[in-house]
Amino acid sequence: MASASLGNGGVGSSRSVNGFKSSSSSVDWLGREMLEMRLRDKPDHDEDRDSEPDVIDGVGAETGHVIRTTVGGRSGQSRQTVSYISEHVVGTGSFGVVFQAKCRETGEIVAIKKVLQDKRYKNRELQIMQMLDHPNIVALKHCFFSTTDKEEVYLNLVLEFVPETVNRIARNYSRINQRMPLIYVKLYTYQICRALAYIHNCIGICHRDIKPQNLLVNPHTHQLKLLSPVSIVSGERRTKCFLHLLKILSCPELIFGATEYTTAIDIWSTGCVMAELLLGQPLFPGESGVDQLVEIIKVLGTPTREEIKCMNPNYTEFKFPQIKPHPWHKVFQKRLPPEAVDLVCRFFQYSPNLRCTALEACIHPFFDELRDPNTRLPNGRPLPPLFNFKSQELQGITPDIVNRLIPEHARKQNLFMALHT
Repeated sequence: MASASLGNGGVGSSRSVNGFKSSSSSVDWLGREMLEMRLRDKPDHDEDRDSEPDVIDGVGAETGHVIRTTVGGRSGQSRQTVSYISEHVVGTGSFGVVFQAKCRETGEIVAIKKVLQDKRYKNRELQIMQMLDHPNIVALKHCFFSTTDKEEVYLNLVLEFVPETVNRIARNYSRINQRMPLIYVKLYTYQICRALAYIHNCIGICHRDIKPQNLLVNPHTHQLKLLSPVSIVSGERRTKCFLHLLKILSCPELIFGATEYTTAIDIWSTGCVMAELLLGQPLFPGESGVDQLVEIIKVLGTPTREEIKCMNPNYTEFKFPQIKPHPWHKVFQKRLPPEAVDLVCRFFQYSPNLRCTALEACIHPFFDELRDPNTRLPNGRPLPPLFNFKSQELQGITPDIVNRLIPEHARKQNLFMALHT
């Protein structure tokens, strides 16, 4: 199983996680054990959950294909038949396929993620998704299994449909040779950090695949939602996933071959997304880990021996040309607020234990404009919900951090809502 932690501590480091200080090794171990316990001990009472997902034949993503399944069965309620008509494929990958579909009974548009179930490996994606409940993570509506003539079994996750991605929005600006307005960079980066703070601290897992294609956006409200985290795996498949990660992430500890890593990999990836939105193009392009490492060194300079050990204690080759860091004002080639540069620096630290946590990022001054009650979207509409924190998200956080995290106007609104619901 991939190492994941409740905090962002690096190897052999000691840091505070939501105000509690502990060694990273113990935090990593605790994060894994807590998640295993949650998955293993998940309540299994018929009256408290949906009955087992249906298994139906021959579900396909072809346009016009009709899928019939049943939902309900919770707390004695009768199960109802629901049918979906497939409209078109919206994404494919090593995980399977995602297609857009419409519910024939209600007209609701959904996304259905179809994933092959390999009996040789553990796939905890469904269990993890059932644990997630956050405004910045795509919601799971229900699920069912399907089989094919070849006796293959697929898990079908019916998800809320969000029409846009950060990738497409960023490309639209690049096409017209414009930079994305800074307010959108702040909105998207903040919501990524808020979602990561939730899965890192409340669930105890890494996302491991933060990239613009996996960040969904409602183009009217600009509320951002992460696609589900990469499912936790074990054994041989972990090695395969690790090798795949080298192709999709420019995180340096992965490039240096680390197999024990922390949630700090998500923080680096968030920095990559933020930098790409500011630049209009990837900061560390490359088709391989080596290509990306070259680009990283061009910007951050050559890592020291100590930094390499922090990324991977087992790495023994230190033959790198000595390159000085490139000044950030030359990297971005335009005047940016000092708060933006400071946050980028906190994301891009070679040593994982020196990167800021997702929660620390949320309270960074770069996002102060979002906490101003007078801030509006460029079209004059209000900002999406940003401060509707649940008690689970705030558990263990000191009052002074809560006060910096949730502005006074939002605290008053949250209290009003709590008193009237």
